[in-house]
Amino acid sequence: QVQLVESGGGLVQAGGSLRLSCAASGRTFSSYAMGWFRQAPGKEREFVAAISWNGGSVYYAESVKGRFTISRDNAKNTVYLQMNSLKPEDTAVYYCARGRTSAADRQFQGYPYWGQGTQVTVSS
Repeated sequence: QVQLVESGGGLVQAGGSLRLSCAASGRTFSSYAMGWFRQAPGKEREFVAAISWNGGSVYYAESVKGRFTISRDNAKNTVYLQMNSLKPEDTAVYYCARGRTSAADRQFQGYPYWGQGTQVTVSS
């Protein structure tokens, strides 16, 4: 059973920063890619960032490139999303997900395990 627990969300002013964390259960965390997705009210879930099993490959949505950084600590079974220069349009529930394979994937179908999400609200 894989459990993913996100934390670090909250309310921040535009231009501010937040760091999201996602703690994973299980001994196989280091074998799989991890991803971050988000869903704003009335919109579909969208890809934000992904990282391969060893951090060697990372992908970002164009909308967050240069502002967000995904990283992982396999010793702590944790993946992070550092979010800088936040904008009101970044407001959403952010989900972490564990991949089906070790390779980073932009498609949500590549992630069979999901956390419950953490709310990020950016005020203007």
